[in-house]
Amino acid sequence: MTRLHKLVNLIGVPLPLVGLVVAIVLLWNEAVGPLELALLVGLYVVTCLGVTLGFHRMFTHRALDASRPFRAVIAVLGSMAVQGSVITWVADHRKHHAFSDQQGDPHSPHLSGPGFWGAVKGLWHAHVGWLFETVGTADRQRFAADLVKDRTIRVIDRLFPLWVVLGFVGPFALGWIVGGGLGAALTALLWGGFVRVFLLHHVTWSINSVCHFFGRRRFNVKDESRNVFWLAPLSMGEAWHHNHHAFPTSAFHGLRLWERLIDPTGLLIAALEKLGLVWNVVRISPERQQAKLLAGERVTSAVRPPQGAPS
Repeated sequence: MTRLHKLVNLIGVPLPLVGLVVAIVLLWNEAVGPLELALLVGLYVVTCLGVTLGFHRMFTHRALDASRPFRAVIAVLGSMAVQGSVITWVADHRKHHAFSDQQGDPHSPHLSGPGFWGAVKGLWHAHVGWLFETVGTADRQRFAADLVKDRTIRVIDRLFPLWVVLGFVGPFALGWIVGGGLGAALTALLWGGFVRVFLLHHVTWSINSVCHFFGRRRFNVKDESRNVFWLAPLSMGEAWHHNHHAFPTSAFHGLRLWERLIDPTGLLIAALEKLGLVWNVVRISPERQQAKLLAGERVTSAVRPPQGAPS
């Protein structure tokens, strides 16, 4: 990748977030205040975790298990992120892993031709273009047969439009109750609904685009996945994407000690495990990590052994 490509990515991806921060500052106590900001952050976190813990690590990769009520709640929260119904999301993502950065991958940035414009078209396709072309085309029976057979998940999948509506009705109602009027309800809907979904969408889409194009690698994998540390906090740890492609069934995407501290989903899974709310949590041993390191990384690791997964 050229220095120009890296610069474009570095500027383009955080720009919506920068714009959002500027808007909050300029509109403070006019169109946004403590209530709106609390709804934005709170609903962002819980719906993002619905995707990262639920749709991704639990349902797609079966990295942990939980009770039927817990699975249902986390599937509903993930649906409120407005990224598609649970079975559709899982089928598309399993297909992505089956054909990662090869023909058949629903959202690879590396299949649009060579050169600068090929990279631009590829990044556009991986970030948002695939939503108009290949989203939802994965065969459910082939890629998500286990979820199709699960009656509870099947019902939640069919009721996806209801969960989307509730994801917007919730902040509107809280704004009305706490703020005491239609004006407060509408600004709560704006920030806790539309802005929250906008921000979460672009962070998630950046995993598909940026994390297959820009960042660091240390494991021997056949695709172009990358770790992007600055995206990890906003993505609840999903931006340790190269680690994830190296060990897809791991419940923890942050594998080194400092990575684990910026993997909020992994930290939550560890806490839920201690409380007995989740179990069969998959961990990757230091020995397995060591065996898959790239040659150059093995030299470094000979001095500093790899860290194990959270206990």
